[in-house]
Amino acid sequence: MSLTSDDIARIANLARLALKPKEGERMLTQINGFFDMVEKIRAVDTTGVEPLAHPMATIQEITLRLREDVASEPNNREANQRNAPATERGLFLVPKVIE
Repeated sequence: MSLTSDDIARIANLARLALKPKEGERMLTQINGFFDMVEKIRAVDTTGVEPLAHPMATIQEITLRLREDVASEPNNREANQRNAPATERGLFLVPKVIE
C-alpha cells in the first residue's frame, strides 16, 4: 500500500492540519516508509511459530507473575461525586454537546 500527495492532503484536512508543501512531502515519505516496514513484517512466514508471552522467553524460561483479578479499591462513588455540579442515580450529568 502506498499513499499519494492527495491522500496526505486529505488526511491533513481531516486532522485540521495546515501542512506546507515540504511538510506534506516529508509526511508522505515517512508514512510510506511505515507502510513498507509493515509489508516486510507481514511477508515473514510465521506458520508454526508460537507467540511469546514475554520477550525474554526466547532466552530463558519465564513464569509470569499474575495476580488475581479482584477489586482492590472500595466503591467511593458518593465521595467521588460529591463535588460534581450535577448527578443522577450515580451518574455524572453533563451538558448536551451533540444535537
